[in-house]
Amino acid sequence: MVSRVSAGPDTSEVVANDYPVHWPVQTRWADNDHYGHVNNVTYYSYFDTAVNAWLMASTGTDIRELPAIGIVAETSCRYLSELSFPERLQVGLSVERLGSRSIVYSLAIFRETDSGALEPAAAGRFVHVYVDRDTRRPVDIPPAIRAAAEKLVRP
Repeated sequence: MVSRVSAGPDTSEVVANDYPVHWPVQTRWADNDHYGHVNNVTYYSYFDTAVNAWLMASTGTDIRELPAIGIVAETSCRYLSELSFPERLQVGLSVERLGSRSIVYSLAIFRETDSGALEPAAAGRFVHVYVDRDTRRPVDIPPAIRAAAEKLVRP
């Protein structure tokens, strides 16, 4: 039996224009692992940083001070191409589903090329469930967060 190795994931389905927001992220020296590329867990850090920084910027609110907080209930990431320090990245954000107590973000990481093009490096999703800060019981999404997220809902 002959084993075949694929040429890699299809990046044509991850298109920068499908994401209404692009949040800039810079790779850091410490992001590279022993193999010389950005470690897989760091991609999740890029996602988390982009979502929360965008929420704070778009709402004008320190989301850490709200009575309800978004906790990550589910994540996924599909790695499309290797990243390494130093690279300039853009994290694409859109909302796949906006519920009463949760938000499903569709995310993508793009490498900025010298020509200004954005090349897909990863695609993922985050599910934020909103809970009461103290009791950790599910609650409705705070109005400021909902208003911001509505702008990212894909048709």
